[in-house]
Amino acid sequence: MVETYFIGSYWGARQEDAATCAQRLAAMIQRLAPIDPLFTSWYKGAKTLKLSLTRPLELDLPALTQYVQRNLMRDDRRKPMEQLGFSVGLWNGCQGENDAWLRIFCGGSSEHVGNSCLLTAPHKGPGSERVLMTEFQTQALRALASAWDPDWGVAISHDHRDIIDQKSPEVWIGWVTYLSRRLGRVPPLPAPVRIEPVEDKGALVILTPERFTASNPEHVALAERVRELLDRAGLLTVKPAAR
Repeated sequence: MVETYFIGSYWGARQEDAATCAQRLAAMIQRLAPIDPLFTSWYKGAKTLKLSLTRPLELDLPALTQYVQRNLMRDDRRKPMEQLGFSVGLWNGCQGENDAWLRIFCGGSSEHVGNSCLLTAPHKGPGSERVLMTEFQTQALRALASAWDPDWGVAISHDHRDIIDQKSPEVWIGWVTYLSRRLGRVPPLPAPVRIEPVEDKGALVILTPERFTASNPEHVALAERVRELLDRAGLLTVKPAAR
């Protein structure tokens, strides 16, 4: 089976209004656009893909703020649940093998429901040759981390995530991992691991220059070794103060 990947950023309770979330959303879209043609256009979620194509995402902040506000979480009776924040879904308008999706939960202040931004990009077809490269994964995760200022983030395959899940960690260490400076400073790590700063917000830990696969025992062993070192440095527990 083809190993599939996703890129996610995660943060705890952080109350933010629709205007602030819209600013972060616009910043992310602007940072993603130059990375790859897959990210040049985005469309608002709708009941059907055909309908979604009639709803292009506009980065005009007043309009974008209104759109985010309309996506405030609600209960079964449509009563607003402000403590859960907003839920936004976007599609890049490409049907078939070049489709990409964004799913965002932001502005939530409840300690029981986390905030996140999840990006899924093609894993097969012509676009996948670019997607399944370390540079693409690194740049995309950097875009998410810069815009949303999460506690942590990761570019990882579903197969590797399933291996990690058996140990129930609070933070996943994947192909590329982002760690906020709020969690601490990243210590020196063994080759071929590379560490890159993300502005003054945190750091990216890049495990391999080639595609990381869960079917490669050496890759999995390296990820576990790095996880142990980061855990020993106290970086893999999301402290309440970091939320």
